[in-house]
Amino acid sequence: MGLGSERGSVQNPFLRYAEEAGWTYLPPEEALRLRGGEEVPVLRAVLVEQVQHLNPGVVGSATKAEEVVEGLLRVRRNIEGNLEAWEYLKGLKTVFVEAERREKNLRLLDPDHPERNAFHITDEFPFRSGPHRIRPDIVLLVNGIPVIVVETKAATRTEGIAEALDQIRRYHEEGPELMVQAQLFALTHLVRFLYGPTWNASRKALFDWRAQAGQVDYETLVKTFVAPRRVLRLLTDYILFVRKDGELTKAVLRPHQMRAVEKVLARAKDPGKTRGLVWHTQGSGKTYTMLTVAKRLLEDPGLQNPTVLMIVDRNELQQQLFQNLEAVGLGHVHLAQSKRHLRELLRQDTRGLIVSMIHKFDKADANLNPRANIFVLIDEAHRSTGGDLGNYLMGALPRATFIGFTGTPIDKSAHGKGTFKVFGGDDPGGYLDKYAIRESIADGTTVPLHYQMAPNDLIVDREAMEREFWAAAELEGVAEVEELNRVLDRAVTLKNMLKNRERVDKIARFVAEHYRQVVEPMGYKAFLVAVDREACGLYKEALDRYLPPEYSQVVISRGHNDPPALKRYHLTDEEEAAVRKAFRKPDEPPNILIVTEKLLTGYDAPILYCMYLDKPMRDHVLLQAIARVNRPYEDDQGRRKTSGLILDFVGLFDNLERALAFDSQDVEGVVEGLDVLKERFAALMERGHEAYLPLCQGPTEDKVAEAVLEHFRNREERERFYAFFRELEEVYEILSPDPFLRPYLEDYRTLAEMYRLLRSAYEPHVPVDKSFLRKTAEIVQAHTATQGVQWPTETHELGSAALIALLREERPDTVKVFNLLRELHRLVAAKRREEPHLIPIGERAEAIRRAFEERQLQSREALKQVEVLVRQLQEAESERAESDLTSEAFAAAWWLRVQQGLEGQGARAIAQRLDPLFRKYPHWAVSAHQERELRTELYKALLQGGVPPEQVVSWANALLDLLRRAS
Repeated sequence: MGLGSERGSVQNPFLRYAEEAGWTYLPPEEALRLRGGEEVPVLRAVLVEQVQHLNPGVVGSATKAEEVVEGLLRVRRNIEGNLEAWEYLKGLKTVFVEAERREKNLRLLDPDHPERNAFHITDEFPFRSGPHRIRPDIVLLVNGIPVIVVETKAATRTEGIAEALDQIRRYHEEGPELMVQAQLFALTHLVRFLYGPTWNASRKALFDWRAQAGQVDYETLVKTFVAPRRVLRLLTDYILFVRKDGELTKAVLRPHQMRAVEKVLARAKDPGKTRGLVWHTQGSGKTYTMLTVAKRLLEDPGLQNPTVLMIVDRNELQQQLFQNLEAVGLGHVHLAQSKRHLRELLRQDTRGLIVSMIHKFDKADANLNPRANIFVLIDEAHRSTGGDLGNYLMGALPRATFIGFTGTPIDKSAHGKGTFKVFGGDDPGGYLDKYAIRESIADGTTVPLHYQMAPNDLIVDREAMEREFWAAAELEGVAEVEELNRVLDRAVTLKNMLKNRERVDKIARFVAEHYRQVVEPMGYKAFLVAVDREACGLYKEALDRYLPPEYSQVVISRGHNDPPALKRYHLTDEEEAAVRKAFRKPDEPPNILIVTEKLLTGYDAPILYCMYLDKPMRDHVLLQAIARVNRPYEDDQGRRKTSGLILDFVGLFDNLERALAFDSQDVEGVVEGLDVLKERFAALMERGHEAYLPLCQGPTEDKVAEAVLEHFRNREERERFYAFFRELEEVYEILSPDPFLRPYLEDYRTLAEMYRLLRSAYEPHVPVDKSFLRKTAEIVQAHTATQGVQWPTETHELGSAALIALLREERPDTVKVFNLLRELHRLVAAKRREEPHLIPIGERAEAIRRAFEERQLQSREALKQVEVLVRQLQEAESERAESDLTSEAFAAAWWLRVQQGLEGQGARAIAQRLDPLFRKYPHWAVSAHQERELRTELYKALLQGGVPPEQVVSWANALLDLLRRAS
């Protein structure tokens, strides 16, 4: 068994570990029997039995259970249908019980009693949808329903995870009836283990399971992920369907979110502790964590019908939270309309969920409700419970449990220490759960941030900043935008400087040029943060002089007494929702949003890359604002955002420690200057000069290509180069364009072409251009004739003639080998469905490529073996053109003669007997009955054709497996 093979090292161990964790393995043929055909995604026999078992008195017969199954299978083939399928799993669907003449809830899972469920796992799961046939590596089924689809890849596959994700995306397109039932998918190539929600197969929705399981071996990773009790909990409690601006999206909680939910639930059941503080850094999903906590608390029967109170401190946040509650399907919610209404709700012992703003507890009566099973979840706890409001809140609910949530670390001011005192007293270090900034970057939950100082003539006067902003006593622990604005309102000189028309015009021109040159080529968008609402209007007027008007949009709050100059920028709620929605999309304007308060907290737009900052900020406000650009993003071409950028026009980042009054370890890694990246780029290029560019010193391009290919035949050496170039490319993408890069450009292009050459030659299954980031892709496409490295020539005619032309080219043997192998790969990939006889040729070509790569073959021997394949291909084309056999029968004849060595007449005779059978049984690959009939006739044909009896079954299996692979 080869080290690192997909089946031996990844897929089979996964199956074995799942069995040891409590799943029952079904061989593919047994799973197909229980399904009743390849078009059926469920184990119908198992599901019918389990529906009756889990619903005694509700589903009393197999006929009734079949009706339930049919209803499940009729859900729409899109995300809406996936939501409906999840509602079945969650127990939200009902069935009419005639004996009781009413609807009763239907259960397809029992999450509280895992032993009552049937857990099956199977592999090589063939599924047919119309003309398409897919075959996921592993499928996990609970009570016969496919709930998790797993793609495994060999640990040695360079792009294993990316390939697996592409396959998951293809399954959604070609097998939607299967994927509409599945709720999760997982991808692994031994080293990494990622999971995500179906119907949201973007890279940003992929999460690393190691973050939950820790640095453990593959066995522990698999067993912790597939533990039956955990899978039931994942399916029923940690999946969220959310409607954002009218569009349904799906999410699954990340490991740190699940961890926090479980800790909060444990705290809720601990009679000795009634406080807790959860810090999950901005952009890591704090809102979804809170919503899941609320749902779990309300659904837990052990908490005896509790009251859950969700507290926010601003009307905007209350509306946002309320929309989220409705979006994720939380039941009836009480929204406290006034102080009096809130007190009535609490006095009347209202159960369920209550949403209120913190100020409605002002002067609240003591002991409004002394019940213990009241749970108060406080958003942005670092500011919500300041002053007397927190005292009134806790005095009104003396026995309640209070859990504070914050997206920023607690500051070192007296205010911050007070927050720790209120919420953190029951936990060492002050936090019940902590997910710091550095952790989120390491997990890929957020991306790193970089800053760049604007040119000196555009930065505001430092003396005015010092006098009117930094020296203000009110800046101690600033927690909200309104508080910051009050300080700025008194900074008259500073605000006038910031709104000076000449300065605004210069900055607008700079922003327009920077956006066009740096941000737009990457495919991203930007915020321009102005000091106040008037400044937003001024920036819009100025930007319109340098960019098309549709490029930018002002988003500000409306004021009744606003002058006409501001009213022209007022948006209705519907207009603002449309702007927010359009900004998230890559091909729609606006490209730049001009803001001062709105959207600086709570707005999530992953496409946002750059923040042009022209408003003095600090502490929580600054951290929340710059976190708008830390969301991961990937475009439709698979190109990913590797960082966010802050362009500073006010000088905040001259002294970041001063701007952020937090413990240094809490904000370590928040943001670093672009100068650091320039140093890193220079160091990487120096390494490239020493280790890789000397390979490009040959006298001719073909000799250079040969030297490069020969040098990198060792996989580990290639992997080191790939990792080196990816880091170099990411830094280049961020820095470009910059005069600093000019001396490096020619060498950078050469390294990029070297990367393309190696990917084309050694990884022919991976589209090379997709793996480049945008700016590198542009320079590679623009400079395809650069001296030095040359990658294999593109050929557009797929066939033996093109391959023979390559054989005759005057090129070094190494280059010829890779060119031919790559074109053989393309040919087989393009024609395997209609010409299955090509598959063995493609497999042999892949074996030669691997042997050559591992130095088991020298160039001359590899070229000879490839030449044999090309001649075989030419012969096959000639014979196929003259044959009137079906493609399957011709493939059988070719396989028997070339692969098994059967003499030509015997192979043709068997194929002629099989030809009418393939016409008679066209659905043999999906119909068990047709396959049995075909197999019986195939055995007879092989025996009559002279195949030894002891080899008939194995030959038949191999031949049918070949024909299945074609589909």
